[in-house]
Amino acid sequence: MPTVMPVPKIIPESVKERSPTGSAPSAASRAQLAAAFAAVYIIWGSTYLAIRIGVTEIPPFFMAGTRYLITSAILYPLARARSAERPTRQHWAAAFLLGALLPAAGNGFLTWAEQTVPSGIAALLVTTVSLWMVILEWVRPGGRAPTARTSVGLLLGFGGILLLVAPWQSMGRVNLIGAGVLMTGSLCWAAGSIASRHLKQPRIPLLRTAMQCLCGGIILFAFGGLAGEVSRMQFGAITHRGWLALAYLTVFGSLIGYSAYSWLLHAAPPARVATYAYVNPVIAILLGWMFADEHLTPRMLVATAVIIIGVIMVIAAPQRVTSPAEHLPETEEAGL
Repeated sequence: MPTVMPVPKIIPESVKERSPTGSAPSAASRAQLAAAFAAVYIIWGSTYLAIRIGVTEIPPFFMAGTRYLITSAILYPLARARSAERPTRQHWAAAFLLGALLPAAGNGFLTWAEQTVPSGIAALLVTTVSLWMVILEWVRPGGRAPTARTSVGLLLGFGGILLLVAPWQSMGRVNLIGAGVLMTGSLCWAAGSIASRHLKQPRIPLLRTAMQCLCGGIILFAFGGLAGEVSRMQFGAITHRGWLALAYLTVFGSLIGYSAYSWLLHAAPPARVATYAYVNPVIAILLGWMFADEHLTPRMLVATAVIIIGVIMVIAAPQRVTSPAEHLPETEEAGL
């Protein structure tokens, strides 16, 4: 997903009660909370428009890969300077798998899909990360079946997606290939979010994030090579709008947005943090309508309401499931 796509996960009690250093989290001021929520709500919601602008001039996998490699180049030295922990082969194996599922497939597929899918609709489709996580938790060995309330939320969510995409219409429907790629990326992001809780990783969240961004960036460049982006890359044709979009995604979407999200996980109730999952699409739809001439039809508005209601029901269910993301769980770069 923003931008890593936003990514939810079930948050263990140990994470909710203690900070990464093992001490109790300090009380946060209202100003700090307001600033962090504004970053997660507005910045991550705006990354979908930035992606839409960027892919008009920069090949999608190259753009996403560049963003993650720059992020890793900044975060990795900082993480190593702040910790004496040295990554092992197991740590790098986990980083490669999660980098493939989260930054590469999750955010990379989102970026590719936005060549044909409007940014607001893309943001709505990304909310299915929450729905996929419930399904994957259900079908895995020893998993839990969803409650009746969650099941209704799933039906509403996927029903709203079907209404939004409208494959039965010849005019005004969402590009089916783009929507399919985006849904696949959301499924991969959900799988990576769940897998991250079972893999051996460095103890320092910043180091985990940097390693995943590095691996994901390398994989995205490989995707770009296979897709023939090298021959289509023309640096001279990229205008200031394209470079600004890439810079915005790197600085605001990845560095600032993810840092705010990670801090909020320890400073605010998880259910409250998860509200960004249904605020981001609203921001993305409004920005796409205002600045990218993306049209809104009555069918899209109804589908939007149905999807958001379904996601709210899933997030608010008793089983403590959080929600999507430019694109992030606590241990991953959210990639919006």
